[in-house]
Order: sequence, then structure tokens, then C-alpha cells
Amino acid sequence: MSARFLYFALFAVVPPRDPMAIERANLLSMLKLSVKVLIQSSLSLGRTLDSEYPPLQQFFVVLEHCLKHGLKAKKSFIGPNKSIWGPLELIEKLCPESISIATSARDMPGIKTGLGRARAWLHLALMQKKVADYMKAVLDRKDLLSEFYDSGAFMMEEEGAVMGGLLVGLNVIDANLCIKGEDLDSQVGVIDFSLYLKDSANSETPKDDAKMTAILDQKHYIEELNRHLSCTVTDLQVKMDSLEKTNSKLVEELTAATDRINSLREEQEQLRTEKDSILQSSQKKEEAALQDSQVELETYKQTRQGLDEMYNVVWKQYKEEKRIRQVRDQPVLGEISLQVSLKQEMEVAMKLLEKDTHEKQDTLVALRLQLDQVKTLNVQMFHKAQDSEREAEKKQAEAVKLEQKMNEMEKAMQELELR
Repeated sequence: MSARFLYFALFAVVPPRDPMAIERANLLSMLKLSVKVLIQSSLSLGRTLDSEYPPLQQFFVVLEHCLKHGLKAKKSFIGPNKSIWGPLELIEKLCPESISIATSARDMPGIKTGLGRARAWLHLALMQKKVADYMKAVLDRKDLLSEFYDSGAFMMEEEGAVMGGLLVGLNVIDANLCIKGEDLDSQVGVIDFSLYLKDSANSETPKDDAKMTAILDQKHYIEELNRHLSCTVTDLQVKMDSLEKTNSKLVEELTAATDRINSLREEQEQLRTEKDSILQSSQKKEEAALQDSQVELETYKQTRQGLDEMYNVVWKQYKEEKRIRQVRDQPVLGEISLQVSLKQEMEVAMKLLEKDTHEKQDTLVALRLQLDQVKTLNVQMFHKAQDSEREAEKKQAEAVKLEQKMNEMEKAMQELELR
């Protein structure tokens, strides 16, 4: 008699027109019974379960049947292959904390098939008390599950969501399963219905059920509270690490800003020293140039005055000679030529004097241009010194802001430590 026929004979609750719905209902009923029996028996024993415990073995068999229901067959050269390892691998992408379980199941020696890896994965997830969380994560992504399951599969319908709620009760179970050495590839998953067919005389009273339910609720609450506290501690540790990193970064920035301010101050002092030396040298050059120009101007004036006097004397002599010649009847031609030559010489001398005067004036203009350039250089150095002072003040203000920010971060850290 096949397992499907037993499902239908024991737990059929819907009309036979929908075989997939009948199978889903039967599987859900079997899962409820297996979870209930497993929890009740584990609490009554009050010990950690191992892999040889029959109710635990039957739970894995029923869960495997639920995961296999409606699974699409992948064609290969050997034949059609149905493996639940594909859907379980999706959890690795949806829940990063399950990567360690998937890696352990994938790298476990002695396991060669996908079904064996899936069974190892389920054992590890149960020991980690994360079966319900992982299943809920994958059941919420029907778009991804449609790649592996048909439309009427157990995992694609409402029964899958109910399974996720049933698996939450497994968090009260402490399991210590030894997977190494077990032949997970060739195990045959057969449901033993004798575990679930109990005599009514041996059934527990409602009082015991209520007491067990209260114990389960308390244990579940404590575990959830512990998980929440662990998450809170982890978040606080992450915040603490980020604050320490930010603090160290701010300290480095403050140190760099302090070094930059010190270097700018040294550069400012150096610029001030250079400015003073340049101002002193330019003042000395300016005074020397003014003195030289004044001396040259006095020399030019004296030379011009002497030339003017000489010219006046020569002109008077010329007039006197001319008058004398006019008085005389006819001056001697030799004397006239001499006077003409003297006049020419005087004109040449006058031209030479004018040329020298022009050269002196050009020299004076060049000296004035040099003086203007020195003044412009002084003004540029003064502006550069002012810019350096402003930059130093700006860096100092930034350093003050960084110190304030550091104080705020220290206060925040102190508050976190007080909490």
C-alpha cells in the first residue's frame, strides 16, 4: 500500500476531485502530528534529543515529504531527478546567516547527492533553532519557488504558510545530532504511523496539555527575549565600533589639522621675516636711488648752468667781435673763419651737452621704474602675508570645530556607556 493511499485513507478532508489538495491536507495533518508528538515527548523526557530518537526521525521524514510535494523533476542523462536541495539553496541568498549551514552541508564528506545535502542542512538548521525562520524566508518568495515547484505544490499554497507557523514550536527543542558517518544519501523516508495512533486511555488530560502549553510558551518567550537582547547587544556593539572608528578618524583629522596649522604658522613667520628683509632692502635701494638721482640732478643743473654761462660769454664775445668787425671797415677773413669754427665747436659742445642731458634723464626714468617695481613687490608681499594670516585663522577655526565635535562624540560615548 503506497504512502499516498494511506494519506487519503486516514486524513482526507476535501472532495476527491482535487488530488493535490488532498495530498496537501494529509501532509499538513501529518506534520502537525509529528511536531506535536516530538515536542510533547521531548518535554516529557527533559533531555537533549539525538539522531536516534524515533519521533525526531519521523519528523524529518514528514518534513521531507512536505518539501518534495509538487517538486519539478529535472531531466538528466540518468533520468528524472527530484531533489529538495535546490529550494533549500535559495535560503543561502535570502538569509546570509545560513551560509555557514549551506557550506557545511555542501562540503561534508561522504555525501554525494543533493538529497543527502538537504537532509544534512535540515539537521544543522534544527540544531541551530532556525528552521522556522529559514522556511518563512523562502515561503515568502513564491516567485523564486515557482522555479522548483508546480502550481499546486505544498510549498506554493496556504499549507506552506501554516507549516512555517508550526515549525516555530521546534525552537523549544534542544537537539544534538551527529551527522558525520551517517548514510544520508540512501536513507529511505517511510512514515511510521504507529507513533501517531495512540489509545484514548493513554492520552494526556487537558490539564497536562494546558501545563505543557504554558511551559512551551514560557520557553519560547525566554528564547525570543534572549534573541532580541542578543540583537540589541550586537547593534550596540556595531554602533560602538562605528563611534570608535569615527572618533579615531576625527582624532586623525584633528592631528592633521593641527600639523597643518603649525606648518602654516611657521610659513607665516617665514613670510613675515622675508617681507621685513625685502622691505628693508627695498627701502635701502630706494634711498640710494633717490640720493643718486638727486646727485645726478644737481650735477646736471650745475653742468647746464655752466654751459649756459659759457654760452652767454661766448655769445657776448661773438657780438662784441661782430660789432668790432662792423666798426672796422673789413675784418680779416682769417679771423672770421676762426670765429665761425669757434661757433661750430660751441654748437657741437652744446649738442653733446644736450645728449648727455637726455641720457641722464633716461637714467632717471629707469630708476623711477625700478622704484615702482620695488613698491609693487612690497605690496604683493604684504597681500601674501595677509592671505597667510587669513588661512591660518580659518584652519584654527576648523580645529576649534573639530574639537567641539570630538567633545560631542565623547559625551555620546559616555551616554552609551552609562546606558
